[in-house]
Amino acid sequence: MKIFIETHGCKLNQADTQSISNVFLQKGFLLTENISDADACIINTCTVTHIADRKARNALRKAKSNNPNCLIVATGCYAEWAHEKLNKMPEIDLVIGNSSKAELVNKVINVLGTNNIEINTSSLSLSNQIKRTRAMVKIQEGCDQICAYCIVPKVRGRERSVKLIDLINKINQLYLEGYKEVVLTGTQLGTYGFEFANTNLTILIQSILEETSIERIRLSSVQPQEFSIDLLSLWENERLCPHFHIPLQSGDDYILKKMRRRYTSEEFLNSLQFVRDTIPSASITTDVIVGFPDESEDMFNNTIKTCNDAMFSKIHIFPYSKRPGTSAYYSDNFVDNSIIKERSKLLEEVSSYYQQQYLNQMVGTPLKVLWENTKSFNSELYWTGLSDTYSRVYSKSEELLQNTITSINIDIAKEDYLIGTI
Repeated sequence: MKIFIETHGCKLNQADTQSISNVFLQKGFLLTENISDADACIINTCTVTHIADRKARNALRKAKSNNPNCLIVATGCYAEWAHEKLNKMPEIDLVIGNSSKAELVNKVINVLGTNNIEINTSSLSLSNQIKRTRAMVKIQEGCDQICAYCIVPKVRGRERSVKLIDLINKINQLYLEGYKEVVLTGTQLGTYGFEFANTNLTILIQSILEETSIERIRLSSVQPQEFSIDLLSLWENERLCPHFHIPLQSGDDYILKKMRRRYTSEEFLNSLQFVRDTIPSASITTDVIVGFPDESEDMFNNTIKTCNDAMFSKIHIFPYSKRPGTSAYYSDNFVDNSIIKERSKLLEEVSSYYQQQYLNQMVGTPLKVLWENTKSFNSELYWTGLSDTYSRVYSKSEELLQNTITSINIDIAKEDYLIGTI
């Protein structure tokens, strides 16, 4: 039996997919990248925007069209939120939300009617099956923050952490499977361990450094108010990647308050400076929502100013999307879509400028790159991977580089990637 899995959205969903994949492998299934070969197709959905919803529905319809005899399963955040709607789609056989993800594999087995016997799958490890070089490790999920625009608390539930010992064991297992990097992911990393005694994010990372041998450790996202000197001092260890994703969402204080974010633009910039003062090599990326209800031109210009001051290495831009069940959904003063598009374009120009400035600084410097695979590039075959600062890097080499970490000297900076020599 073969399983095809497609993942939408965040790194937390990627972590869930990796866990689901491992269970299927332990049950004797094989993973396939070709939907036409699959006995079951699982779409792990996102619902952070209406575009994500549409992408999920289209993917489910396409899967059934490409393989009419395949069992089509919708799971993830959109499946949690729009369970009844998806159940009415004739293309879908099973709808399994986040709250029931732990039961997904057994439910699929029951529907398929298989009698798979659990086997020793050491030769069929996840790393061998899907050729991953980095693993997403979910340290917590759920959110108690209730931001005005965000549907995540509705589809991920209240905050809850994974036990530290379980995470240590998981990372040690991933190391044995050949992974070189783990990405610690969750909805609110900074609150990790709040329900356990003598446990927090700093203690977790310190424990990983002391009790595992994984070569690289990366954080997925941290709120600006969650940094401390104890946390950042850990980055003296080179195993920790000097890349931080710190969501801004807006650079205007009025909008930040309406969003129910817990900082001002000045506090955000102070937090960034704190990171850079402590870790000068840090790359900092962010998220910004454009066109939140009530956002005037002056307010948007404040966001532009804040982004200019921040000099992010990349800005992920999200046009505001109405999410039923959030407080912003019931606002009166929505921004016209044409204005949102114009503002998004302006912010994209700011993002591109500072991304190019950041990449230009890398020329002539060495970077450590985790190599993933080869890619035909400008009619030549290049190895490609991600640096510890989360920059895309290309290099020509006759050596087999997949899943190795090497130092590379950067020769050329392009619009959104680097080219170097090993």
